[in-house]
Order: sequence, then C-alpha cells, then structure tokens
Amino acid sequence: MTETLVQVQKLAMDFPGQKLFNNLSFDVDRRDFLSIIGDNGVGKTTLIRALLNQVKPTSGSIKFRKGTTVGYVPQFRNIERDYPLSIRDFVALNLQNGKMPWLSKMERTQLDEILEETDLVDIQNTRIGRASGGQKQKAYLAQALVDNPDLLILDESTASLDTVRKYELFNLVQHFNQQHDLTVISVTHDFDLMQRYSNRYLMLKEDHYALGEVADIKNEEDLLDV
Repeated sequence: MTETLVQVQKLAMDFPGQKLFNNLSFDVDRRDFLSIIGDNGVGKTTLIRALLNQVKPTSGSIKFRKGTTVGYVPQFRNIERDYPLSIRDFVALNLQNGKMPWLSKMERTQLDEILEETDLVDIQNTRIGRASGGQKQKAYLAQALVDNPDLLILDESTASLDTVRKYELFNLVQHFNQQHDLTVISVTHDFDLMQRYSNRYLMLKEDHYALGEVADIKNEEDLLDV
C-alpha cells in the first residue's frame, strides 16, 4: 500500500512582478526518489524553501504525514580552512544533544553508523575545512542523515562537484533510498543524475508543470514536450 509523505495541493507563490506555479499539485510517496527539474527562474529553489517552511505560499497547501522528519543538503558551501571542527564533530551538530563530547551512548552509536555508511570513518578526525569539496559534501549529507530523517531534500547538491564525486554522493543517497526506505527530493540540472537515480520527475516550466515516471523519458529532448 502506498504511503504518502508529502502532499502539495494547488500551490501558488506571488512575488512583485512574478507569479510562480499555477495550482501546482503533487504527492511524494515513501521511498520515492523525485527529481525537480526546469530552467533557472521557474521556482525550483522557492519550492524547496516552501517545503522547508522557510517561505509561505500565497495559496494552496503543503501537508506532511504526521511525524515526518526532514534532512536537508544545500548547494555546496565552502568552509574556511581554519574552521575548528573535525568532520566527526561537524556531522554530530545535527544530533539532538549537539554538545560534544557529551553525546549520549545512543547518539554516539548513530554517529559511528552514519560515518561508516557515508565512507567518512577514515577521515573523521580531519578538520572539515581541510577536506576536499567531495568530502565536505559527504559530511553535509551525513549531517542531514545522522538523526534518521524520513525525507531527504537536496538542492543542487552536486553543482560544484566533478563527475566522479557527484556519482559517489548520489550512490550514497541511492543506498539510503533503497536500503533504509529514505524518501528523496532532489533539485538538479543534471539529466544523467535524474535518469540514473530517480524514479519520478517534476518538470517546472513558466506556464505549467509536468509530473511523470523517469522510465518514460529516454533523452533530454523528451522533456521539451512534457
């Protein structure tokens, strides 16, 4: 039986001189891997901000299944080289206690497990400011997942990564999607990432939107007609 985590109904966002979305409606079900795609300026990041309750819609609604928890990985944000926290301590910031080294036994176990699953154990004591871009983004992913959210939202999280590193990151996301029933919403411009990892897409355009199965899209040209 399908379990819906997020229900968006008749969403609209009005700004001076611009209206985003026209009765945008879609559901996100448990274990979905939904890619949000579209040109710049059509409202992808605004939609993410609305899902994160950072902005309020002009009309319509966003409803989450009761008790749904959300993790978030932003676009790559560089961290100064002298930033004092190790990767381990940086990931632990998202735990309920959040006061190193006074984490509970359960929190330390959660932290050990997420570092293992995101391939960060060997560098966990490295200052995050001295890590590579790919390692930093893995740390952001681990931080978002350390408290076991139901839904993970990624906003262009691979935009600054090379091909190898972006696949490494999304292989990890796919692992959690398939092995831990994590539901994923990913904003991306990368057609290959969408096709490799997502099962559904939401295409935003200036005057309409389209929701569909990624398996039905064979190449980028197919998206022009949706």
